[in-house]
Amino acid sequence: MRNKDEIARDKAKILEKMNQAITENDKDKFQEAFEDLSQNIQENILAEVDLIRQKNDAAILASRGTRQLTSEERAYYEKVIDAMHSANPKQALADLDVVMPKTTIDAVFEDLTTEHPLLNEIYFQNTSGLIEMIVNANGVELATWSPLCAEITKELTSGFKKVNMSLDKLSAFLPVCKAMLDLGPAWLDRYVRDILQEALYNGLEKGIIAGTGKNEPIGMMKQVGKDVSVTGGVYPDKVAKKVTSFDTVSYGDILAGLAKKEDGTPRKVDHVILVVNPVDYFKKIMPGTTIMTPSGTYVNNVLPYPTTVVQSTHVPQGKAVIGLAKRYFMGVGTAKSGKIEYSDEYHFLEDERVYLVKLYGHGEPLDNNAFEVLDISALEPAILTVKTITDANAAKVS
Repeated sequence: MRNKDEIARDKAKILEKMNQAITENDKDKFQEAFEDLSQNIQENILAEVDLIRQKNDAAILASRGTRQLTSEERAYYEKVIDAMHSANPKQALADLDVVMPKTTIDAVFEDLTTEHPLLNEIYFQNTSGLIEMIVNANGVELATWSPLCAEITKELTSGFKKVNMSLDKLSAFLPVCKAMLDLGPAWLDRYVRDILQEALYNGLEKGIIAGTGKNEPIGMMKQVGKDVSVTGGVYPDKVAKKVTSFDTVSYGDILAGLAKKEDGTPRKVDHVILVVNPVDYFKKIMPGTTIMTPSGTYVNNVLPYPTTVVQSTHVPQGKAVIGLAKRYFMGVGTAKSGKIEYSDEYHFLEDERVYLVKLYGHGEPLDNNAFEVLDISALEPAILTVKTITDANAAKVS
């Protein structure tokens, strides 16, 4: 069995292939890379099991990334394992009377937000089993002062909107070998979470940034609102605002657009995110936000206002997205059935069976002014400017 370092190196290469397939929109290449990824994850987990096979201490398992399951989670995985071992797994899974626990999806989200900064910034919600989600679209609303006992004059309900959580579907295939099933519920949970994490990461980040709205989330780069013309389910792109500098005046002008709601009323902006392509980060953003201090040292990501810079391959080169992260709502969870399904559509090695897990949800900016698209193709490097002020009166002698 290969060592874990070698397995980790292979995983990095596989993830690079997956991102390249997404960029090229090559479904066959992505499927091939995802199959390789599932094999890599299985191999990694089996390698860990081999190292601690003789040690059942819960603390050791926890330190190696294996969660201690709740009673509901353990019951769920035990029944799934029994069904997968059966002679007719398709029927056995269909007859299961348990659903994937909400805590499993929560654990996947925790792993995602820890490792992927963009997903940690936005408003994530586990919506397992929900058909509709009510969210606050306008942020803070003010009540109206009036005489005592007077008729209520402020309608707050206009600030809320319903989001249909069944609009989009994320699917992940789980090729599970028999050796994996024999390891028990805790390790199967680890495997399912690892597969979901990688599948969700690629699907979610692409949808959150550039999703068209057609069978996928509406991205930050899209126009939203009542007056937006949607063609064939696809939302139009925002017009990119050309910027050549991130000085205080230019940056303040950009943020001023975020500081107004769609109805023109002002809102407080405490912090923003700036999402850029990794190539642009090193060619445009780093030179444009890095300065040399008088002591000769460099300081990175120097911006005039609190900003978190996030790199993502899903932002086109030459553009950037800036906005209020918490004004993007993303809800994901299992459907009401919440079941893993058996699939005959894909065939792998003889000792493996392929299962399908479906997650439903939807994401969209809560208002059209929450995000702006920037054209940074001509962004200039940052230069520390020092001005010398001469006091004309200093030379006078009284």
